[in-house]
Amino acid sequence: MTGFGRGSSACGDLTITIEINSVNRRGFETTYSLPREWQVFERELTDLLRTRVQRGKIHTQMQIDQASAKGALSWDEAAVDASLARIGELATRLGTQWPPDPLTLVKVLSLHKTDSTLPAPDDARAAVLAAHGEAFAAFEAMREREGAHLLADLAGRLDLLIRLTDEIRQIAPGTVDRYRELLFSRLRQAGLELELSDERVLKEVAIFADRCDVAEELTRLASHFAQVRESLGQSGSEPIGRKLEFLIQEVHREVNTIGSKANNIEVARRIIEMKNEIERIREQIQNIE
Repeated sequence: MTGFGRGSSACGDLTITIEINSVNRRGFETTYSLPREWQVFERELTDLLRTRVQRGKIHTQMQIDQASAKGALSWDEAAVDASLARIGELATRLGTQWPPDPLTLVKVLSLHKTDSTLPAPDDARAAVLAAHGEAFAAFEAMREREGAHLLADLAGRLDLLIRLTDEIRQIAPGTVDRYRELLFSRLRQAGLELELSDERVLKEVAIFADRCDVAEELTRLASHFAQVRESLGQSGSEPIGRKLEFLIQEVHREVNTIGSKANNIEVARRIIEMKNEIERIREQIQNIE
């Protein structure tokens, strides 16, 4: 599911702001934009996310704002001078304009930093975790709101599948009667006069009845629907996405079997509608944990 959250915390004269956002993904994937000095936090933050999130591509970004110039950038002046001299020589040789623009100077200075403006990770851990906790709380709240909308959508689609299944249950028994009537009509057109009790006719009708019987599939569908409804009604943070994927796969299997056995145009129409709904459900549950 998608989500976004932001949190901030103070660490001395620094303000640490963390943003967490996610996009839909069947598996679990994390990416980070952290200061080089604090990349050690990636493992710890990933472990925290794994305790509450099972699906999604989650990106965590950290921004550092400094209230004072106490930790202003410092650099190795000799190294900077040497680098600029070498670049100047190259520019002269290539006939390129020199001196450099401010952006080039900043890049050169950054290459020769002599110390970090950030505190050691151990000194910043409490502030980083506090900002992350605040961001994750907002992130999770947004995902829960989206989950509520998905739940309502899936419940409505499940109700439609159940209604169509009930209609098939009512229609299916008439298939054999229609086949018997059609069989006798064709026999009469062919000039064959057979009684209803003729053994050959009874055998043919019995074979057809057995071939198009969908009672077992309808029973299994009812069981799958009950399990889907039970899963949708679960409270708490227990993941249900993968279980729903399996159940909907089984629903699709039974619907396919009914469609191939029913030999009834009215049943076929409902099977097509059910398959469309199943595909929509499949797309939705890719987003659910």
